[in-house]
Amino acid sequence: MDPLDEEQERFAGSLRDAIARRAAFAREQHPEGVRKPPIELMWAELRSLYRGGHRGQAVKSAVSPMPVMLLPGFGSHPKRMKPMADALAAAGHHVHQWGLGLNLGPNERNFSYLMRRVSIIARENWHPVALVGWSLGGLFAREIARREPHLVAKVITMGTPFSGDPRANNAWKAYQVVTGHSVDRPPIDCDFSVKPPVPTVALWSPRDGIIQPRAAAGWPHERDRAVAIRCSHLDFASSPKVVAEVLRQLDVKE
Repeated sequence: MDPLDEEQERFAGSLRDAIARRAAFAREQHPEGVRKPPIELMWAELRSLYRGGHRGQAVKSAVSPMPVMLLPGFGSHPKRMKPMADALAAAGHHVHQWGLGLNLGPNERNFSYLMRRVSIIARENWHPVALVGWSLGGLFAREIARREPHLVAKVITMGTPFSGDPRANNAWKAYQVVTGHSVDRPPIDCDFSVKPPVPTVALWSPRDGIIQPRAAAGWPHERDRAVAIRCSHLDFASSPKVVAEVLRQLDVKE
């Protein structure tokens, strides 16, 4: 067989395998006994999306300005967190985006890139970086801090499912179909429920329509503080009350 034909055949086979794997993921049923947010809260998420973003807000100057990296949620672009980025910058923090554009899940390459980026930011600022992660972005943040705690000042997660069953949410099927891997077998070596050896704050909402509240609040041994905020999951990116709480937590002396 011609080498070009062999290459095309390998590509076609790989594509067929990827499609079959994702189709199998789409057919999986939600496991019995694993709670997820009710459907009415999911509809509220759609209303939140329709409502759009929040306008800017007045903020006080930070007590101790520091470098802060924002990590967006699954399927989201950093632009969704622009109101938060603007407010943190107005308070005096040195705000950095994660540099990967749309968040389509972890792999060895993009996670290695993030590790290097946090190292560079910490070195250039002569200060560990505060990681603020929304949903899946918070899992990236926790794992970076677990591996390289000397680079991280603190971790603030917002609606991040780091505790309990990885299917305790309304997004696990979509995640598997998009990424091509099971929520039980991420492509990086990690344990998201292990508390990083840095101050770790979990913001969660009883009105979250995507992530089961307990999964985002965690248990005492999995984080240092858990703070409840009444907002939708999508509002974690830019809600004024969430932004105000993030600013407050950045000012806390640990």
